[in-house]
Amino acid sequence: MVDGEAGEYRTFTELLEQLRQEGPNGEIFEFLQLVATCHTVIPEIKEVDGEMVMEYQASSPDEEALVKGVAEFGFKFNVRKPKTIVVNVLGQDLEYQVLNVNEFNSTRKRMSAILRMPDGTIKLYCKGADTVIFERLAEHSRENVGKTVSHLEEFASEGLRTLCLSSRVISEQEYQNWSQIYSTAATTLKNRQEALDNAAELIEKDMVLVGATAIEDKLQEGVPRTIAMLAQAGIKIWVLTGDRQETAINIGYSCKLLQEDYSLVICNTNTHWETKQFLNQKLVAIRESRGTSTIDFDSMALVIDGRSLDFALEKDVENVFLDLATVCKAVICCRVSPLQKALVVRLVKRKRRAVLLAIGDGANDVSMIQAAHVGVGISGQEGLQAARAADFAISEFQHLRKLLLVHGAWSYNRLSKMILYSFYKNILLYMTQFFFAFYNMFTGQTLYESWSITFYSVFFSLMPPFAIGIFDQFLSARSLERYPEMYKMSQLGEFFNVRAFWGSTINAFVHSATIFFLSLAFLNPIITSAGYSADLWTLGVTLYTCAIITVLLKASLLVYTWNKWTLVSIPGSLVLWFLFFPLYSYLGYYLNLGYVYYGLFPITMGTLGFWLSAIISPLLCMVRDFAWKYYKRMYGTRAYQIVQEIQKFNIPDYRPRMERFRKAVHKARTLQRLKRNRGYAFSQTETGQAKIIRSYDTTKRKPTGV
Repeated sequence: MVDGEAGEYRTFTELLEQLRQEGPNGEIFEFLQLVATCHTVIPEIKEVDGEMVMEYQASSPDEEALVKGVAEFGFKFNVRKPKTIVVNVLGQDLEYQVLNVNEFNSTRKRMSAILRMPDGTIKLYCKGADTVIFERLAEHSRENVGKTVSHLEEFASEGLRTLCLSSRVISEQEYQNWSQIYSTAATTLKNRQEALDNAAELIEKDMVLVGATAIEDKLQEGVPRTIAMLAQAGIKIWVLTGDRQETAINIGYSCKLLQEDYSLVICNTNTHWETKQFLNQKLVAIRESRGTSTIDFDSMALVIDGRSLDFALEKDVENVFLDLATVCKAVICCRVSPLQKALVVRLVKRKRRAVLLAIGDGANDVSMIQAAHVGVGISGQEGLQAARAADFAISEFQHLRKLLLVHGAWSYNRLSKMILYSFYKNILLYMTQFFFAFYNMFTGQTLYESWSITFYSVFFSLMPPFAIGIFDQFLSARSLERYPEMYKMSQLGEFFNVRAFWGSTINAFVHSATIFFLSLAFLNPIITSAGYSADLWTLGVTLYTCAIITVLLKASLLVYTWNKWTLVSIPGSLVLWFLFFPLYSYLGYYLNLGYVYYGLFPITMGTLGFWLSAIISPLLCMVRDFAWKYYKRMYGTRAYQIVQEIQKFNIPDYRPRMERFRKAVHKARTLQRLKRNRGYAFSQTETGQAKIIRSYDTTKRKPTGV
């Protein structure tokens, strides 16, 4: 039922009216009665805001949704006892005797309940995947199969989870005969589950198709887009879930982790040797087929269940499993325990040189989050355990997109530039002392006054690295989200690598040599305009000023985004030096902080060589850097530089039209997949539910604590 309508023909109001007209013998009554009785839901009455409210405890969200849905039509499930259930049908309480429950499992792909109706007849109600239900229909009931299939395909193409319903009237004699077979199977000690499945197979036949349901398996907002963008960014995505296999696969399709053209490698094995053999065969086949096969190996996904994963994580199999998993575009591990999640993370962490990020929202994800390099916890309906154990906490999964693609890319670019710039500015200043050592015969004489050396990293060149490392943006947030491929630069280490480090270091050597020898040339002989001979400290102040101007101009070339903090840090640092120098040259002497700069300010400021050095040396250094930057941008263009041009000139993006085309192709491929393997997309816990509901009596009051 979609947007308040049943199927594509009737609204809820019209459906209720037809229900009243048809009465208990109508098809709609039978459909609603089946949904209200064939399940393992347990009703509980709780007090909410002073009112008694009926709540349903279900083994799956699908069952809960269906029971709540039919309650809106007047079929309200109220009471569960060990052998009976009570449903309020259009205002009248009716009691149904639960004779047997044939439980769901991934092999049967269906569940059924045998009920003694209020009028004494015995009925089998069954629900499950359309493929298994259609196989067990009576010949006279197949006339509506075609129409039902078309509706199921339409529902499934919209991402809904579909389910087929069927029923059958059983005679008393047939039930008694079958009940003996079932009792024997239930008490056997060897292969009990197989015996129970075989017994159920005997009774689940010649059924009548009652109808079909479709339930929206609503993902959090933005999940498909986020996963698609992370995949575009070159991030390998593995899903470790406790859901059963079919549910996990369908969620994979709905969230765009799996595409319709993907080839699925599904591993469901029961022994160690079967698992090892299966994984080896697939891996060898892939390796042998590379270059000779038409198969696109970038469109493969591995699906493995929890039992098989137990064997795959053993010492002699883990390498094969990991090799096969890393070849695939996506990996889904289903029916896994919290421990298995952590073991998978540790395996990849131990065997691969990759940075792992684990994200989860529940207590069962804590061990996985703590095992990864980076843990992200989602604080939501399942509590705060994951968020508290994680390095980062977000409220919704879609925020991971901005955390990685925007803030992650910004952080990598900023830190790369900040680290390289920090090395650059320190090498540039202190290499001038190295060159000066050749002129003072390596006596250890310093060029710079001690307070100046101290304040170089503390004040005069401190703010630019902060401005670069905190506020710089090489691309806007919108551009980084629009082009997720930009994130690949961090994976490839384009901004920070050995080549970038040595390039920056050599550049600092060249700039240091340029400043030192040019300043020495301009100040030789060191004679002021008043005819006085300048001393060593005049050369030191000149070189120091040139170094500060050069590193600040270099910061200006590195910055992509100018804002108030950049304006304060870069020009502000230069202003700070020109304020410090005259104040210290006068006050330092009188405050007994230092005397070497006393009277030096007017001498230095009146020297032509100082101004020639302070202007020409930094500009000459920057001309070389600017020319190199221009050459790289024009003739060695990188992807992010193209995006910068798109961002600057606001060039329209053609991709929305392509996205509409992709959606149309995706819908067509979804229908093709459904025709091959139709409709099995509902959630249900395997086995163990019959025992629980047989021991439950909701009419009895629960014991309360003291």
